[in-house]
Amino acid sequence: MGQAMPQPGLRPFLPADTPILAAIFVASIGELTGDDYSETQQAAWASAVDDEAAFGKRLGSQLTLIATLQNSPVGFASLKGADHIDLLYVHPSAVLRGVGAMLCDALEKLAGARGAKSLTVDASDNAQEFFLKRGYVATRRSTITMGDEWLANTAMTKTLAGAGASGAAT
Repeated sequence: MGQAMPQPGLRPFLPADTPILAAIFVASIGELTGDDYSETQQAAWASAVDDEAAFGKRLGSQLTLIATLQNSPVGFASLKGADHIDLLYVHPSAVLRGVGAMLCDALEKLAGARGAKSLTVDASDNAQEFFLKRGYVATRRSTITMGDEWLANTAMTKTLAGAGASGAAT
């Protein structure tokens, strides 16, 4: 019998995590979005972490969770307010290992616990299929400006099952 793959773990964000999360952000954009965005769009998008202190402040101002494999960060996600997924990034080496799903599951449960009836996300073109498979519905296409580049994304919404229910064990 083969050796079992290590299971991802979850923990809260700490300010000291900022550099590794910035590296995951850049690697994810650079290696996973090339089919949907040009190199100049990717560079503009990745520049969001050029000011690492501001990036850390953004992560710290939201409910940010870190996914780990063997205690090393491999992904992160943040909930802005009670009902919006602001960031969800997985290192390319950890893709298809349940990391993104685990992060999204956790944010959905936390949003429900905060009383949210639905959860929204502005999904990049490469992430849209991930969210569709999880029950999110596209509500509109839009673009955002990053530096001199325009990047398309899709606003998506998911109605949360049992939102606001208390005492449910998982």
